Amino acid sequence: MGDGMKLYLDVLFFLNMGFDFLLLMTVSYLLNRKASFKRLLLGAFFGGSTIFILFLPLNSFTLFLYKVVVSIGMILLTFSYRDLKYTLKNLFYLYMTSIVFGGFLYFLNTEFSYKQVGLIFYHEGLSINFIFLIVFSPIILYLYVRQMKWLKEERSYYHSFSILFDESLKRIEGVSFLDTGNQVVDPYQNRPVILLDKRKFIYDLNRFKMILVPITTASGSTLLPCIQPKEIQIDGKTVKQKILIGLLEEKISLDGVDAILSLKVMEGL
Repeated sequence: MGDGMKLYLDVLFFLNMGFDFLLLMTVSYLLNRKASFKRLLLGAFFGGSTIFILFLPLNSFTLFLYKVVVSIGMILLTFSYRDLKYTLKNLFYLYMTSIVFGGFLYFLNTEFSYKQVGLIFYHEGLSINFIFLIVFSPIILYLYVRQMKWLKEERSYYHSFSILFDESLKRIEGVSFLDTGNQVVDPYQNRPVILLDKRKFIYDLNRFKMILVPITTASGSTLLPCIQPKEIQIDGKTVKQKILIGLLEEKISLDGVDAILSLKVMEGL
C-alpha cells in the first residue's frame, strides 16, 4: 500500500512537472524570453512540487493563495525579476496558456466520460494524461503558439485613427489597415495619401478644397478626390508630416476597416 501510494505520488509529481515545463516553455517562446533549459526545468520542478499540497487539509481560499504564490515563484525562477510590468506579463501569459491546457483536459474528461481526481482522468484504472502529455500537448502547444504569433502579426497591421478636418467639425475616427502595397502619393508635393471609405466622410464636400490625385486601380486610371486635413492621429500619436485623405467610392473589402494606410504615413509618426 505504501509502495503503491509512493508510486502514485511519483507519477503525479512528474506529470505535473511535465505540464509546468510545457507551459513555461510556451510562455518563453511567445514572449521571446529565451529562458535557458535549466531555468525552465527549475521553474517546472518548483511548480510540480505543488501537487503534494493537495493532500493537506487546506480550505479553498488558502489553496487559491498558495497556487498564486507558486505561480509567481515559477515565473521568478524561470524568467527572473526585471520590473513589475515584465513579471506581470509573464504571469498573465502563464495563466492564459494554463487555461488552454485546462480547457482541453476538461474536454477530454466530459467527452470520454473519464473519472477525475485532481488533474488526473481515469478510465478502467488507466490515466490518459500520459498520452495527452506526450502526444497531444506538443501538438496543441504548436497550434496555440502559431495562432498567437499569427494574431500578433495581424494586429500589427491594424491601427486606430482620428482625423480632424476643421476645429468646428467632429473628428472622424475608425480602424485603419497598413497596406505595404499602398504607394499612392500626391504628385505635386509628394504627400502620402490615406485612403478613406467615403461613407465615413459625413461632411459637406463643398466646404473643402479638393485635390485630385491620379491613381491606378484594377478598373483603370482615375482621379482620386483628396482633402488635406488639419490633424491626423494614428494610435493616439500625431502624424507630423503633411498627408492627404483620399475618398474612396468603393467600400474597403477588409471587414471592420475604414481606411488604408501606407508605410510613408507611418514614417511620419
